[in-house]
Amino acid sequence: MTAQDSATRPMSIAVGGGVATGAAVSGGTLLALLAVGMFSLTFPATVWALDGLGPWSVVACRAVLAALLAGGFLLAGRVPLPDRRHWAGLFAVAAGCVVGFPLLTTLALETATTSHAAVVVGLLPVTTAVYATLRTGTRHSRAFWVAAVAGAVVVIAFALYQSGGRPGTGDLYLFAALLVCAAGYAEGGRLARLMPGSQVIAWALVLCLPAGVAGAAVALSLEPVHGTGKTAAGLAWLAFSQFVSMWLWYRAMAATGVARAGQLQLAQPLLTLVWSVALLGERLSPAAPVAAVAVLVCIAVTQRT
Repeated sequence: MTAQDSATRPMSIAVGGGVATGAAVSGGTLLALLAVGMFSLTFPATVWALDGLGPWSVVACRAVLAALLAGGFLLAGRVPLPDRRHWAGLFAVAAGCVVGFPLLTTLALETATTSHAAVVVGLLPVTTAVYATLRTGTRHSRAFWVAAVAGAVVVIAFALYQSGGRPGTGDLYLFAALLVCAAGYAEGGRLARLMPGSQVIAWALVLCLPAGVAGAAVALSLEPVHGTGKTAAGLAWLAFSQFVSMWLWYRAMAATGVARAGQLQLAQPLLTLVWSVALLGERLSPAAPVAAVAVLVCIAVTQRT
């Protein structure tokens, strides 16, 4: 996304180390809100998809459908192959955001509720910031690290409280999902500075297409398949969102800056809690909204420091 020249648009502000026009920031904010809204529906849609498919089938089929959508986008735009120097980062995005996070969270949701998963995965912005810090060697203030550790302590305490004093299998999957997705987010954010964000996620999805087709064939033959309306709706949303939401998210970061977009993502866990009640009929434990707000506060501190 190209910023307007400041000479023609004097109303401009500094964002993320660069300059963006007020109109670009407003448009980017809208894109970020749309992306966060789509992100928040991922867990409920996964539960719907699991209504008629096994976890491996859900992950493989969603990857194939999203890759076909992304491939069509690349073909329609006649997008050339990325430079060789970008392939390592694209593989990291594919491993973390296309395969690792969807697989681990889908496996977790077989035993954990969406509200539980929303609180744990709500720590993702902090995990991503820590990974990016270690990756780039950036130094942060003591307040950043105190907030990051506090957020982790809140999530671990919540998981232990919910599972009776010891982490369950779903918690282990969710904590692993945090690590792999943080790497994928950070590498994707780095690449989005070098190439359009839509191409970052599109190429990552296309890279996974051969493995996705093979995985879908095997999974569908081994896992039970029961075609239901919920399954079709959940799988369709997951495939659509996996490409489009990340496209919107990268464009939003380009327009508003990573910090401003990250502020809006603070609402994601709370939105997922709302969807878990409205769409799935879950009953929230008293600890879920309290922990979600506590994590939100910790993330807000890391964003501002």
